Amino acid sequence: MSVSPTCNLLCDESTDDIVSLDADICSDYHESFDHSLIDDEEFIVNIFNSEVDHQKQGSELLAKYRKLPELVTSRQEAIKWILKVYSHSQLRPETAYLSVNYLDRFLLSHSMKPGKGWQWHLLSVACLAVAAKMEETSVPNLLDLQLIEPSSRFLFKPKTVHRMELLVMSSLKWRLCTVTPFDFVHYFISKISCFNPQRDGFGSVFSHAAALIISTRTVIDFLACPPSTIAAAVVLWATDHSVDEQNLGCFHKRLNKDMVRRCYNLIRKNRSQLLHINSVQKPEHVAVNDKLRLVFGGSCDD
Repeated sequence: MSVSPTCNLLCDESTDDIVSLDADICSDYHESFDHSLIDDEEFIVNIFNSEVDHQKQGSELLAKYRKLPELVTSRQEAIKWILKVYSHSQLRPETAYLSVNYLDRFLLSHSMKPGKGWQWHLLSVACLAVAAKMEETSVPNLLDLQLIEPSSRFLFKPKTVHRMELLVMSSLKWRLCTVTPFDFVHYFISKISCFNPQRDGFGSVFSHAAALIISTRTVIDFLACPPSTIAAAVVLWATDHSVDEQNLGCFHKRLNKDMVRRCYNLIRKNRSQLLHINSVQKPEHVAVNDKLRLVFGGSCDD
């Protein structure tokens, strides 16, 4: 497939693993969301329809990673760099999620040798660059992105990154608009029982849910969970609701309840790793109330 000369995805350029989610960024993201879509049944059904291929793809990825544990180590290093840049550059949460999504989908169809550091770093830069051009209103300079992590041994020219971007996009068959948990999270927050947006703070819940959604990318077992189930499990965890039949019934009839339970248990099982990713949230940026404390401190059944 050829690139249209008017394509904006390739814009001109002149020259400790922690996710920190700035509340201002979450506020901007929350404000930009069209809340009229929350009650639009056709909209949410279309999103469910769009995730049907995810579970097969996720299962294939999970099988590949389990066969090649050295690949998982290289993936973790790539994600570590992506999340550092995401945090430092104050990018939108979906940009970070999409970056890892592109990286995983690229690895599903390509063989990358573990230990080839420059190849992995180039792939990370390209995936983040494409995701930023999909999600950000102001795309960071490619050289600036690479200089955020001064310990990196590699610094690629923009034209080199652009070529890698083309390879990534063609490998993904130009399917860059993929369903993520962020497509469901506003809807699910609005449906959870006993939740009052004015009293409990919609933006605060979203900021905690977003941080947890991003941190799930560091655990390969979550690859088997469709985006809707990750979103539902995260919302239940972040609002201190148990994963029982009544609470699951609040969301949507299309939701795979068994998979939500599995995803919720994965959060509980891996909470030490997930909490480490979120452990340095800045207090002045995040308002933590009793309902939200468990996103940092434990599960609702403890």
